[in-house]
Amino acid sequence: MHRSEKVKGLLEDLCRGLYERDEVVKLALLAALSGESLFLLGPPGVGKSMVARRLKFAFKEARSFEYLMTRFSTPEEVFGPISIQKLKQEDKYERKTERYMPGANIVFLDEIWKASSSIQNALLTIINEKVYRNGEQEIDVDLKGLITASNELPPEGENFGPLYDRLLLRYHLGEIQGKRPFLEMITSTEEVYDDPVREEFKISNQEIEEWHKLIDQVRVEDEVLSVIQIVREKLLEYNQKQEDPAKHIKVFDRRWKKVIRLLRTSAFLNDRDKVDLMDCFLMSHALWNQPSQVEDVQEILAETIRKHGYSLALALPMLRRELHDFQREVDEEVRLRITNTEEVLRPVEEEYYEIQKNGEAFAGKYLQVKDYNRLQQSDLPVLNLYDEDFKLVSRLAAESTEAQFQLRIKHNSQFHQLKLKTYQKEKHEYHYKAPHPLVRKFWDERYDKMETFLKQQLDRLEKEKPKELLLGPSHLFIDESLFPIVEANHQEVKEELESLQLKLEKTRHQYERVN
Repeated sequence: MHRSEKVKGLLEDLCRGLYERDEVVKLALLAALSGESLFLLGPPGVGKSMVARRLKFAFKEARSFEYLMTRFSTPEEVFGPISIQKLKQEDKYERKTERYMPGANIVFLDEIWKASSSIQNALLTIINEKVYRNGEQEIDVDLKGLITASNELPPEGENFGPLYDRLLLRYHLGEIQGKRPFLEMITSTEEVYDDPVREEFKISNQEIEEWHKLIDQVRVEDEVLSVIQIVREKLLEYNQKQEDPAKHIKVFDRRWKKVIRLLRTSAFLNDRDKVDLMDCFLMSHALWNQPSQVEDVQEILAETIRKHGYSLALALPMLRRELHDFQREVDEEVRLRITNTEEVLRPVEEEYYEIQKNGEAFAGKYLQVKDYNRLQQSDLPVLNLYDEDFKLVSRLAAESTEAQFQLRIKHNSQFHQLKLKTYQKEKHEYHYKAPHPLVRKFWDERYDKMETFLKQQLDRLEKEKPKELLLGPSHLFIDESLFPIVEANHQEVKEELESLQLKLEKTRHQYERVN
């Protein structure tokens, strides 16, 4: 059985009998297999503890521990009572941990933000190092999955920041939204706390040990690293726009390193030896601090993958710049622009030409464009002239002249020259010259290199088509509705490479056609 088939069967069993809880169950399993933890935010009664209890059944012979924190919780209740025998006989301060958190594989801690500082400190060590300091000795903790929960975010000013930062995955769990799933849930008589997982899908300790070694060998491709770098920059830009520092999305270096481990695990469980862009969508569960930021983080991720996914890995920005420089260099060398000025008429209000002041006795500041155009073809019996408010003030006989932009007007039995107001307009003409043979040789070499590189990138795009595109929207942990975002970027990159090829060919044609 392939690894992905086993995980798929396991997830199907874990989600059986649950309603609108597939995503959080998948995240819980992914967190456990990547060695990370999950924080569930949501009101009481939405199934937070049920997720942890289901997760236990994913592993063979797993031991679980659950505890509801209060302000009065003591370390003894979480890590075990003091061994009186050890204290009396050996004078050692040690706890009996077997049936408590240090001895468990799957742990669920509810109302986590009510934990005392002493409990927090021990939790940090367990999460970071998988070690519990029991008196003078250090106990290796076989913690596969830690799920914490609360109906609120960590309160400010109580130093919960370090613990909250170490809970990599975060999920806002709400009530069932669909009408049909809700009715099915409340009328169902199936026991959701029984073991739903078939034995062949359960994961053994030996498998986990082998998987952890193989997960470290999963490659992180350039396009994934590029997406992470751009997302990181966009989060910094997002923070700069927030007036309230409390609304900043804080993601420190350690968290980014944990994200990479999460993405590697996702790729490995999907039977891949490298992380792809579909895996990157998982970051939406690891980068927010407050529920109000979830949509912003999702939008930043989707936009980055949509615009930059494969383009950076295929060096498209570099290609654009290099081709632009090549086009500009050729253009400046072979094309000379000569600028002249010419007199032109400029319509006023789109239908009148202005008459140049010449001291004539007749009234009139404007004539209609259509009348002027007709006059250029034949004489008009009567020409209408208008004042500055475009009201008719004169009707005079007119005829055209050979002089440009001039007319002859008959007023009081005398002819007068009437000149229209003109404006200076720049006119550009281009002349071409052949490049020097050495320059042309250099350009040919430059063209050949760019053409070869473009063909290689197109071949790579087609022959080494990413596995996520070959398999389609079949990802164990990501909803298939996100697949078109990755697919669209791949298609756009292909179209842009073809467009760059065409521009490169036009550039060569530009200098080859000049004699």
